[in-house]
Amino acid sequence: MTGAGANTGERELREEVTRARRIVVKVGSSSLTTAAGGLDADRVDALVDTLAKAGERKEIVLVSSGAIAAGLAPLGLDRRPRDLARQQAAASVGQGLLVARYTASFARYGRRVGQVLLTTVDTSRRAHYRNAYRTLDQLLAMGAVPIVNENDTVATDEIRFGDNDRLAALVAHLVRADLLVLLSDVDGLYDGDPSTPGTSRIAEVAGPQDLDGVSIGSAGKAGVGTGGMVTKVEAARIAAAAGIPVVLTSASRAADALAGRSTGTYFHRTGRRSTDRLLWLAHASAPQGALTLDDGAVRAVLDGGASLLPAGIAAVEGEFSAGDPVELRDTTGRAVARGLVGYDAAELPRLLGRSTRDLAKELGPEYEREVVHRDDLVVLRP
Repeated sequence: MTGAGANTGERELREEVTRARRIVVKVGSSSLTTAAGGLDADRVDALVDTLAKAGERKEIVLVSSGAIAAGLAPLGLDRRPRDLARQQAAASVGQGLLVARYTASFARYGRRVGQVLLTTVDTSRRAHYRNAYRTLDQLLAMGAVPIVNENDTVATDEIRFGDNDRLAALVAHLVRADLLVLLSDVDGLYDGDPSTPGTSRIAEVAGPQDLDGVSIGSAGKAGVGTGGMVTKVEAARIAAAAGIPVVLTSASRAADALAGRSTGTYFHRTGRRSTDRLLWLAHASAPQGALTLDDGAVRAVLDGGASLLPAGIAAVEGEFSAGDPVELRDTTGRAVARGLVGYDAAELPRLLGRSTRDLAKELGPEYEREVVHRDDLVVLRP
């Protein structure tokens, strides 16, 4: 971890940023709206100026918050509502205003925009995932700028991403981006509350160990949006682990970030691109139930790379169907993995603790199979 002064290594890494051809840029509500909650045309235009110029050399996908915030004033709301129904109403009004503003602003550069609204279903169901990729890829091929947002008008709590930072990380993976840029109202990640004297900006993060001792919960703020620094760091971790470097900085410094200049916080890639299935399973799926594993099964899944068999399951919770995502827990209730279950919830109770050989003899060969196959399972690291 390094402080505000960039070193040689950081300059070399930022050269890698300049080589990125396909970039996902995420901007938060607080960077687009006025204090009263309406869209700030000057802020939107300033952002579009930067993206349009970068788009002359690169492909840009914009993940934009701001729909709910834009809908507050027209509906006579003085603050973001807490209940889902009024949030959806505000999003319904605000989404049109937001896209209209982007359409007019990009038109100054002769660029078209295309609206893409997503829920977790679109990144967690394989057919939906492929359709979302094809749509985004085709928009880019035709020279349009995709404007992506969560589909707040119809999303329920069960199918919400919860914040657009995580959505942006998943979209970056979806479109096979070379870089993710997270824009906020803070110019990077600090080692404490940036408003407190003596705190320093963290110039780069090479891995999770560089965040040890960093008080992320107080290192950022949230206004009319739902995110804070915690969600941005988590999004950066998701993207970096999937082989996508991340720049976290303020919207006012977007041009510097896209040009590869030293600004904000640079998160090194910490892993390779994972399979689409495992990434969405870990970060976008909503578990429909839970399976409690005995100690032997936990060891087999976590350390042995094994599939989950009926013999290792101690208890079943929830109502789910074969193919749904479920949480795998140890005997203390801690989630250790997530996977796609091969049985309906109603089928499992009579199978628990029994070997597949015995089950096949009694119930037929179709029961000689895993409850969760290893290829459909992802371990959840602390």
